[in-house]
Amino acid sequence: SWGSRSDVGLVRGHNEDSFLLRAPLFAVCDGMGGHAAGEVASSIAVDTIGRNAPGTADDTLLGAAIEAANLAVINGAENGIGKPGMGCTATCAYIENDTLAIAHVGDSRAYLLHEGTLIRVTRDHSYVEELVDAGEITADEARVHPNRSVITRALGSDPAMYADHFTLHIEEGDRLILCSDGLSSMIPDSDI
Repeated sequence: SWGSRSDVGLVRGHNEDSFLLRAPLFAVCDGMGGHAAGEVASSIAVDTIGRNAPGTADDTLLGAAIEAANLAVINGAENGIGKPGMGCTATCAYIENDTLAIAHVGDSRAYLLHEGTLIRVTRDHSYVEELVDAGEITADEARVHPNRSVITRALGSDPAMYADHFTLHIEEGDRLILCSDGLSSMIPDSDI
């Protein structure tokens, strides 16, 4: 079984998240805050991912669907749909038997809850994640860093943008969480 939830939160006047719930395919895209028409970018992205996603847990093809969505967001802005500079994140999952295919760009996340342990399976494409990887700040410091919203890879600006993609083995009882930074930046992983 699956469920979804979206909330505008306390900061912005509108929600820039879009999601795709078409089991066994799931995706969340989050319009980039501060960028014009982020909600348009995320809507274009989930629509394009839905039309281009594979019918199997093929992570390479799932990544290609995100890459097609990137071009659709860029072309939309060029053709007057939304606004120039619009962009979004994308995190997608396809579940097939005991295989989980993931494709991902930006700072929306995928988590796997396995036997009571929450495991983040995606890596944020963000400035603060690079600082954490370099050992310059801790993960806790990253959550409150003044540049935590700076994304280093997203849909909407670079036609050569590529998606991270991989497959994981899953077991009965595992739970998958796809979320935007509206959850992961506000609530520590231990609370999620």
